[in-house]
Parts: sequence; structure tokens; C-alpha cells
Amino acid sequence: MIRKTIIKSTLLVAAIALSVQSQAVPSAEALSYTCAGCHGTNGASTGDAIPSIAGLSSTYLVDAMKAYKNDERDPTIMNRIAKGYSEEQFELMGSFFEAQEVHKNRDQTFDVAKAAKGKKLHNKYCSKCHTDAGIVAEDDAGQLSGNAKLFLQYSLADFHDGTRSQEKKMKKKIKKMLKRDKEAFDLIVNYYVSGKK
Repeated sequence: MIRKTIIKSTLLVAAIALSVQSQAVPSAEALSYTCAGCHGTNGASTGDAIPSIAGLSSTYLVDAMKAYKNDERDPTIMNRIAKGYSEEQFELMGSFFEAQEVHKNRDQTFDVAKAAKGKKLHNKYCSKCHTDAGIVAEDDAGQLSGNAKLFLQYSLADFHDGTRSQEKKMKKKIKKMLKRDKEAFDLIVNYYVSGKK
């Protein structure tokens, strides 16, 4: 009888332990591994089309993931990926990537003359929200300087044609910038890709 009680108690404790373990949330670092296939190790992308997420503000990343999950941001695949995560997991990812050093993809080509003109456009139209050439996490505005060239081009095009929503003041600034110079997007992308301040 005592032996049966010990066996039953042991099985009950084991079942409870397994139940609790199966409900455990993965660590922030473990969750980051799921992003590495596209965004690079620790969020440091080396490709031309996929953005680096290393050093992004946690607020920015969490807001972006929620928007993807709720189909409020038009991506190629991110909305499907985001649906597999909880808000708690978004928070963990955000804290992990914010703690990483900002990554600049240095292997991209850019036109020096266009980058110089793009810097002037950034300073006039973008620097109030995207400080320090767009690499300050506290801006909660995404990383610009040194990020993937095609990603920057596509993002600007999406903002301009309304595919991707934007703040009213950003929309107004983009409109003014393009009115001043219809090549503004090309110039400003060259500046951001240069990775210079």
C-alpha cells in the first residue's frame, strides 16, 4: 500500500513538473534565434533587403510585431510569423534586440555625391524624429543609418504610396521633401546606406 502511494505521488509530481515546464516561456535569447535566419545573428542583417533589428528600441520592435500580428502593417511574410508569438514574447524579443549593438551593413555600395545631398535632406526633413542619422534607439523610430538598401527603398516607397501607414508629420515632411527634389528618396537612401553621420 505504501509502495503504491509513493509511486502515485511520484507520478503526480512528475506530471505537474512536466506540465509547468511545457508552459514555460522561452528566454529572450532563445526567441531571438527564430529571427536570425532572416535578420542575422543577434539581429545584425548582412543582406540588402532585410533590415537589421539589432539596437532597435524595444517599443518600436514590439509595436511593429503587434502591427504585423494584427495585419496593420503590410509585409511580405512578417504578419504570418508574428501570429505565432504572444505579446509577452514580443516584449522579450524587444528587450533582447534593444540590448544589442546597432549594426551597420558596411558592404553596400552608395554614391558619395548623392549621400552628401541626402544628408542635407535628412537634416532638414527627418532629423527631428530620426536623430543621430537615424540610429538612436530612444527615438522609437527605427534604424536608418547603415540599414539594408533595398529595405530602405521599399519602405520609403510604401510610405509614399500609402501601403504603409505613417505619422501625419512624416507624411507632410515626405511630401515637402519630394516637392523640393523628386530624386529625394534616392539621395536620402544613399545617405543612410553610407552609414555616416
